[in-house]
Amino acid sequence: MKSPLYSRVVVNRDVPEENLRRGDVATVIEYLDHPQGGEEGAILEIFNVVGDSLGIATVPVSAIDPLSADYVPAARVAEGAE
Repeated sequence: MKSPLYSRVVVNRDVPEENLRRGDVATVIEYLDHPQGGEEGAILEIFNVVGDSLGIATVPVSAIDPLSADYVPAARVAEGAE
């Protein structure tokens, strides 16, 4: 089941080409059909822990899960912010 638009989701695996790591939390802002019929994509907005937008990333829908009470929040230093 897809998460509704503008809901928060968790990245369930590393996506190095988008500088995302498993456990990162993002907001779904759009879904995209694959141009060659492959897996649907999700456009995510990524925020830092104080709510500032870090950017937009596109990932396969299978790379995100809805947030649930099973997850514990964590923080890491964003690449390029050190």
